[in-house]
Amino acid sequence: MSSRPRADVPADIPDGIAADAADTWPPRELIDSFLGSFDFSPLPTSDPATAAEEQEEARQFRDVLGRFGSGVTVVTATTSGGPVGMTCQSFSSVSLRPALVMFVPAKTSRAWPAIRAAGHFTVNLLSSAQEEVSNQFARSGVDKYAGVSWSESSLGDPRLEGSLAWIDCHIHAVHEAGDHYLVIGRVEELTPGDAEDPLLFYRSAYHRL
Repeated sequence: MSSRPRADVPADIPDGIAADAADTWPPRELIDSFLGSFDFSPLPTSDPATAAEEQEEARQFRDVLGRFGSGVTVVTATTSGGPVGMTCQSFSSVSLRPALVMFVPAKTSRAWPAIRAAGHFTVNLLSSAQEEVSNQFARSGVDKYAGVSWSESSLGDPRLEGSLAWIDCHIHAVHEAGDHYLVIGRVEELTPGDAEDPLLFYRSAYHRL
C-alpha cells in the first residue's frame, strides 16, 4: 500500500492516532456512515446556548463510540437495476435459533431501499486486504463494483472475492431506530472464505491485528 498521504484524509485526526494514520484513514463518507455526521447547526430561531450544547454532545458521542473497535462489512444485494452494496460497521449476530443477524443502515442510505426491495442480502465480512473495497462501497456517485471480483450466492447476491466469510440472508424484520433502520436478517447460508485476518475499524481509522 502506498505511503503517500491521501487527498481525502480529514484534517481532524483525533489525538492518539499515529502520525502515519493517513495511510489507513478512510474517506469522510465512511466515517459519517459509521458514526453519523451529527450536524447540529442551529436553525435561525434556535437558542445559541442550546445549539452549542448539542454540538458538544455530538462531539462526545463520536469520541466515545469511536473507541468501540469492530470489524467492517459490505452488505450487497442484486436488484432489477443491477447489484448494489454499502459499507457497514454496525453489524452483529442476534440469535442462534433461529439464526439471525442485524445491520443498521442510515435512513439516508441510497443502497438500503434497493436492498429492502430485493428482500435478501449478503453480508461480506471484509479481510485486511479489502480496505479499498470498504472505501469504494462507502462512496456515493461511483461504480461500486468497478474492479471488484464477485460471484453470486444461492440467493443471487454478490459475494465479494477475498472476504473472510459470506452470510446470505432474507430480510426478517425492519425497525425504525432514530435516524437509522435496524434490519434483522434470517440466515440462509454461512460460507467461510480463505482469508484469515480481519479489517478492523477503531477511532475513525482502519487497523489490523
